[in-house]
Amino acid sequence: MPAFRTTRTAVAVGCALTAAALAGAVPAQAADGTVGQRETVCAQDLYVRTDPGGAWMGTLFQGQTFTVERKQGGWDYGFAYGNINRHGWVQDGWFC
Repeated sequence: MPAFRTTRTAVAVGCALTAAALAGAVPAQAADGTVGQRETVCAQDLYVRTDPGGAWMGTLFQGQTFTVERKQGGWDYGFAYGNINRHGWVQDGWFC
């Protein structure tokens, strides 16, 4: 039985460490964008599209910014900074 307990403890510790590492990699809370605000992307990556749910035109990465100009049904329209530097749509709810 001691080997089973050791293995079970090792698995529990490994799971706890994995959860802690993931918590550090992705911010715990993401928020909706606010019209008129330059928001910081909390998601690991956030696709910028031509229309809500439309064609992909680039990707914003965590820490890059997006100015929300208007909102429509769970999508935000505005200016994507970083490596995109153009207007487009992003899914709402992924800002810090």
